[in-house]
Amino acid sequence: MADNIRNLKPNALWNHFADLNAVPRPSKKEERVTAFMKKFGESLGLKTYVDEAGNVIIKKPASPGMEGRTTVALQGHLDMVHQKNASTDFNFDTQGIQMYVDGDWVKARGTTLGSDNGIGVAAAMTILSSKDIPHPPIEALFTVDEETGMSGAKALKGGLLSASVMLNLDTEDDMELTIGCAGGVDVTATATYAEVSAPSGQKAFKVMVKSLKGGHSGMEIHLGRGNANKLMNRLLFGAQENFELHVAAINGGGLRNAIPRESFAIVTVAAAQAKAFSTYVEKMQATLKTEYHTTDPGLELTCEAVDVPANVMDADFQYRLLRAVYACPNGIYRMSPDIAGLVQTSNNVARILTEKGSLLIQCLTRGSVDSEKMDLADAIKCTFELTGATVALTGDYPGWVPRPEASIVKLMSSLHEEMFHKKAAVNACHAGLECGILGTNYPNIEMISFGPNVRGAHSPDEKVQISSVQKFWKYLLETLTRIG
Repeated sequence: MADNIRNLKPNALWNHFADLNAVPRPSKKEERVTAFMKKFGESLGLKTYVDEAGNVIIKKPASPGMEGRTTVALQGHLDMVHQKNASTDFNFDTQGIQMYVDGDWVKARGTTLGSDNGIGVAAAMTILSSKDIPHPPIEALFTVDEETGMSGAKALKGGLLSASVMLNLDTEDDMELTIGCAGGVDVTATATYAEVSAPSGQKAFKVMVKSLKGGHSGMEIHLGRGNANKLMNRLLFGAQENFELHVAAINGGGLRNAIPRESFAIVTVAAAQAKAFSTYVEKMQATLKTEYHTTDPGLELTCEAVDVPANVMDADFQYRLLRAVYACPNGIYRMSPDIAGLVQTSNNVARILTEKGSLLIQCLTRGSVDSEKMDLADAIKCTFELTGATVALTGDYPGWVPRPEASIVKLMSSLHEEMFHKKAAVNACHAGLECGILGTNYPNIEMISFGPNVRGAHSPDEKVQISSVQKFWKYLLETLTRIG
C-alpha cells in the first residue's frame, strides 16, 4: 500500500511522508519520531539540535548565490492525533499508518492519516534533503506535542532561531493564508462518587451512540456536527426523567481536540420498563437522525441487552452529573464581531468517563480573545463544581494576533494570485496553531501558515488531496525563491 504512495508526485515529498508515517508518533510519546528526525538531519551532515522538550531544529545553509537572503524557518509538528474506528484492529504504538490512494486522495484504513501535520513535515524534509532546490538559509523547526497542549512550542527557548520569517506548514485549505489563530485552555473535572448495588428486578442495556462524523474541534466546530457525549447525555437525561434508570458506566469520546464520534453507557432499568426503554431509544434515534441528517447522516443510536452489573452510580450523583453535562456549553459560544465567519470562542466536551466510582470529564475551550476564552472556561468550571467535582484549568496558551501588514503576507498574497490566478483568503482560524506561542520568545519574526487540502483531520475520515499537495509544493518552492 505504501508503494502506491511512494510513486506519487512530488516523489521525494511523498516518500518522506511514507517514512514518517511508518514511525508511531502519538502526542506525548514522540521519543521515536524525535530520534527518527535527529538521525535524518545528521545523516545529511546538517547541524541538528534536539532541545529538552524533544523539539528538533535542523539548519541548512543557503543554496549557492542565495547566501545573503533572509533566513527562513520552516515549521511543523511531529506528533499526530491517534483516532480509529471502534471496529478497526490497529495498535498505534507498534504499527505504521496503513495508507492507500483513492482517486485524488490519500487515506488511511480506519485510522487517522497523519497528514496533519505530516505533509508539512515531509515538505520541510524534502527541502533539507534536496541537492538542487534553490533556497535561502533554512532553519527547520519540528515541534512535539502540538495536538495535546503545545508543550513543545511552549518549551522552545529564545535565541535558537535566527530566522526573520517563519512558514508554518500546518493549514488545511490550499486557498487560505492563515495569519492568526485561537488560543486554548484545557478544562478537566474529576470526582469520586459512591457506588451502590444494582437494585433487584433490573434489566441492563449497553447504549451506543456511534458513527458520527467527528472531526477537528477547532477547524470544524462551526459545522454543527453531533457531539457523542452530549447526545448520550441527552438520552440518559430523558431516560432518567421517565424511567427507573441507573447508570453503571459511561465511556465517551477521546482526545480533547477531536469532536467525539462515539459514546457507550451501561445502564439498568426496572424489568417491567425494559421494552418501553428500548422503544424510547428507537424514538431518540429517529429524532436525532432527523436533527443531524445533514451533518451526521451515519448516526446510530442503539441498545442491546447485557448482564446486570454488580454496581451502579449513586442516585444523587447521577442526578447532578446528568444535569451538569446537559448544562455545559458545547460548540460555538460566540462568533467574532470583527471578522466575518470566524468562530471567536467555543468549547468541545471531549471526554466523559465514569468507572468504579471515578469521574473524568475533559473539555478544550478555544478563543481568539483570551479574556472571553477564560470567562467561558470559568463558566464550565462552575458548572461541574456544582456536582462536587474538582475542576482544573491547565495548558493555557495564547492566540496568534494577525499582522496583515507583514511583508511575508503581502508577498504570498500577491504570489498566490500570480501563480493560480485567484486571490487567497487571508484570514484567522479557530484552530490552535503554534505561531502565537512561538511568537512569545520570537516577537520580531514574521509568520504565516499555509498548506494543502486536508479533510476530516483528527478523525478516521482524514484525507489529503494529491493535486493540492502538488499545488502547495510549487507554492512553497516559489515562495522560497522570492523571499529577499
